Amino acid sequence: MDTVGIVSIGTYSPETYLTAVEIAEAAGLPEWVVREKLGISRKFVGGPDDHPNEMGIKAAQECLANSGIAPQEIDLILCTTEEWREYLLWTSGVHMAHELGASNAWAMDIHARCATTVGALKMAKDMMLADPEINTVLIAGGYRVSDFINFQNPRTSFLFNIGAGGGAMLLRKNHPRNQVLGAHIIVDGSMSKHVIVPASGTVQFPTDQAVRDGLFYFDLVEPEAMKNRLNAVSMDNWLKCVDEALRKSGQKPDGAPYTRADLDFLNMVLIKPSGHQEMLQRLGLTADQSVYLNEIGHTGEQDAMFGIREGLKAGRLQDGHLMAIVAAGIGYVWAAGIVKWGER
Repeated sequence: MDTVGIVSIGTYSPETYLTAVEIAEAAGLPEWVVREKLGISRKFVGGPDDHPNEMGIKAAQECLANSGIAPQEIDLILCTTEEWREYLLWTSGVHMAHELGASNAWAMDIHARCATTVGALKMAKDMMLADPEINTVLIAGGYRVSDFINFQNPRTSFLFNIGAGGGAMLLRKNHPRNQVLGAHIIVDGSMSKHVIVPASGTVQFPTDQAVRDGLFYFDLVEPEAMKNRLNAVSMDNWLKCVDEALRKSGQKPDGAPYTRADLDFLNMVLIKPSGHQEMLQRLGLTADQSVYLNEIGHTGEQDAMFGIREGLKAGRLQDGHLMAIVAAGIGYVWAAGIVKWGER
């Protein structure tokens, strides 16, 4: 049976960043709250020349350089550049393919907010196994959603960690390392309109007056409804995604199914420290079996690549480890993917 493996990853961060001190001053919060409660030491933000898709292209260039694979060998690009990008109504993936020299690839843009990388992993694997002509897939994109964060709005403090950057991951059919196993995604559309940028589309155009009124920033427009619903279902949905992804991962060499007890490394999007710690505890893992991206900031769906990079750098992600990539996106979406790192 054909398999799919991760060949390499790439990341990009801008030179500009905000520190916990600067965020605290802008938000009128004590610095310890920003560091300890929100989990932010610093976060990278885009400078004048750090455009979203271009950051994704830079990450993809690093990814390809790490792979030894020529861009002409890519069959498909799943572009995860966020909707806030260089231009509206634009085909980011097609531009990315051209800039990379991926002359034999077709491309499509996909979005599931911060859960997009897990969704892209599932899509890429399913397409590669179904189509004999798709053998090499690049998942890559950029993220600059920090432009929509208003530190003066306490309702959106849970978004203060959002930053900017790019990430990329190259997959290949029957690659002998880093096998992509199962993935699972859950959605709950009852919260789809709780966190929005009010003046940003056809319902309300971002007129000059709307921008001056602060309506071109994220806002939590139904705080109690979202808080109650999210608290009731979020952690359970995450754990269900992990359990289902493990179930879909097949069997271990001894024929037994994968379970939480087999996990060695948690690669999780940046959330508040208490949530990260609860996830570790409920999965039966320790802090040494994960990394926390508080020096980078939340780079949306690109967190997965930063998590792999930092896990390898710290020696916490090693050959033979079973990694859970765990993510969530406003909307609301929960997702988990399982990867067997190292040789098959």
